[in-house]
Amino acid sequence: MAAKNFDLIVIGAGPGGYVAAIRAAQLGLNVVCVERENLGGICLNWGCIPTKALLRTSEVFHLMHRAKDFGLSVEKPDFDLEAVVKRSRGVAAQMEGGIKHLFKKNKVTSIMGEARITGKGKVAVKTDKGTEELTAKNIVLATGARARELPGLEADGDLVWTYRHALTPKRMPKKLLVIGSGAIGIEFASFYNTLGADTTVVEVMDRVLPVEDKDISAFAKKQFVKQGMKIIEKGMVKQLDRAKGKVTAHIEVGGKVEKQVFDTVISAVGIVGNTEGLGLEELGVKIDRTHVITDEYCRTGVDGLFAIGDIAGAPWLAHKASHEGVMVAELIAGQHVHPVKPESIAGCTYCNPQVASVGMTEAQAKEAGHKLKVGKFPFIGNGKAVALGEPEGLVKTVFDAETGELLGAHMVGAEVTELIQGYVIGRQLETTEEDLMSTVFPHPTLSEMMHESVLEAYGRAIHI
Repeated sequence: MAAKNFDLIVIGAGPGGYVAAIRAAQLGLNVVCVERENLGGICLNWGCIPTKALLRTSEVFHLMHRAKDFGLSVEKPDFDLEAVVKRSRGVAAQMEGGIKHLFKKNKVTSIMGEARITGKGKVAVKTDKGTEELTAKNIVLATGARARELPGLEADGDLVWTYRHALTPKRMPKKLLVIGSGAIGIEFASFYNTLGADTTVVEVMDRVLPVEDKDISAFAKKQFVKQGMKIIEKGMVKQLDRAKGKVTAHIEVGGKVEKQVFDTVISAVGIVGNTEGLGLEELGVKIDRTHVITDEYCRTGVDGLFAIGDIAGAPWLAHKASHEGVMVAELIAGQHVHPVKPESIAGCTYCNPQVASVGMTEAQAKEAGHKLKVGKFPFIGNGKAVALGEPEGLVKTVFDAETGELLGAHMVGAEVTELIQGYVIGRQLETTEEDLMSTVFPHPTLSEMMHESVLEAYGRAIHI
């Protein structure tokens, strides 16, 4: 069978790959996108979207228990786990269907199968019907990543789960251990804890949510503990002894090992790039700890081969992958592009309370040699937060004292994942404290706390 020729082959249809394919097609390129499992990749099917559907359920459940606070009456709130999961899977399926529609609309060819690069500009795709040969001047690798599994802590889908098992549970955990308190770990801990699981989180670093600003981590931890979670920091799960219906975890803290029994363990200890079986080594692609090394334009050093998203390293975020996808598509189409700056990408965690941040933490800014002005504003000082019944939270801003540059912004509390974008735009536009101070924020809104945090950094806050 003769090889099919395209202008661009995209391998992987996650938020990096499908966006790259669509943007390239919009720019007049003949594009094929190869996917081995689901359009939308992990994000739409097993990550960002279905987890948010689950977390919305736990948020509503949490509010039902607080009905009395709002002058409402709810008789014994309960849940149907099967129905909760069914709703989450339905949301994921709807999103996947949306991508099929977008591919059709933008005339992107889609092939389901396993891709391997067999030479410069050549890809072989193993499908149900055999092998298809594709050729193109440019190839974009967007194969994503999967859960890291540590020796002895491997998932079995029964007692020990990865995020996939945690998204489609066959039973409700009674006593749950979550290993790792990054975004994935803490979101699942938050979900199951809210639904009533006795939840313990073990984090190897010195604090939960270790990539966040220290003040935000400390505030979030206080709220998690208040909700009944047990948090073990500077702890390491050394071993899991599996028996019928139970797991005995050997947890090392401060040199001592204690044993605790759980019925379910969720392992969320990072991710591994999907670099195997693609023929990358033979092409001379450089790989470091399962991630493809690229320059700022996502070029791999092999002519016509680009890598975007999780396979190309941190930050491992869907919106970073999508933005890289657009940039690479435009670069291939001959347009002038700006490289994606990792430090300008916001991180959002949808636990209860939510956490969001962009730019440098206070510690990072100090380490980089900046003289600082730091502002903090609590949710309790904001009328909208109090009216919502969400008075627990904090907004923190970090400025360069000499230039007024907004170096970083960090938030914890209700809806901060929506608020953070204001600071993201501010940083993109190279705003200063003066610009933010002279901006009129609408009242009553949670966004006013963003204004007050800036004012507080310069000793001008009104409501604190």
